[in-house]
Amino acid sequence: MNLPRLTEPMVRENGRLRVATWDEALDRAARGIQRSVASHGPSTFGVFSCSKATNEVNYAAQKFVRAAVGSNNIDSCNRT
Repeated sequence: MNLPRLTEPMVRENGRLRVATWDEALDRAARGIQRSVASHGPSTFGVFSCSKATNEVNYAAQKFVRAAVGSNNIDSCNRT
């Protein structure tokens, strides 16, 4: 089954997905991360990065998680 790719962000509202602007979607994601970290601490958040991504992309991901969130929970599967 070939499903089409999403071409614009979507957010859940009242149990249903609807199209949103990038600003709204990113703001909601940021607020969700902030709420989770505030409630449960920074170790509640983690990131999986891709071993096939460039070193620069993996560096940016780990820098974001460590500096912005305060978590060391990052894995790029570089051992595979």
